[in-house]
Amino acid sequence: MSLVEKIKVLCKEQKISIAELERKTGISNGQIRKWDVSTPGTDKVAIVADYFDVSVDYLLGRTDKKRYYDLTEKDERDIQEELQKMIEGLSTSGHAAFDGRTLDELTEEELEDRELLLSSLENSLRLAKRVAKQKFTPKKYR
Repeated sequence: MSLVEKIKVLCKEQKISIAELERKTGISNGQIRKWDVSTPGTDKVAIVADYFDVSVDYLLGRTDKKRYYDLTEKDERDIQEELQKMIEGLSTSGHAAFDGRTLDELTEEELEDRELLLSSLENSLRLAKRVAKQKFTPKKYR
């Protein structure tokens, strides 16, 4: 997918036109459409990337990750492993017991609460991983 096509997709997601993007970013009228046949300046590409909160590498087609802090497959595996460790710890330690019962001995209503707890833990792990990537990734790798 070309640079202009990616920008069109991002504009469609944001429900704005390319002309509106050009106005909001200060890029001259009709300039973005010309990027199919001419090479834009890095400063202009960076302005568009900043507007959409995506990486320049994503716009240029060097990566499929929109943001440097998006989770990779390895991150997802790590999250699932950590979640599994948490589940095992909660099941065996009795710390997450309901009236003296472990998570495995719950009623149907309590099972729903268990699923909500597990979903919450998984989302918390994802958020923590993302925040850590944003905070601790050196600028030269962004």
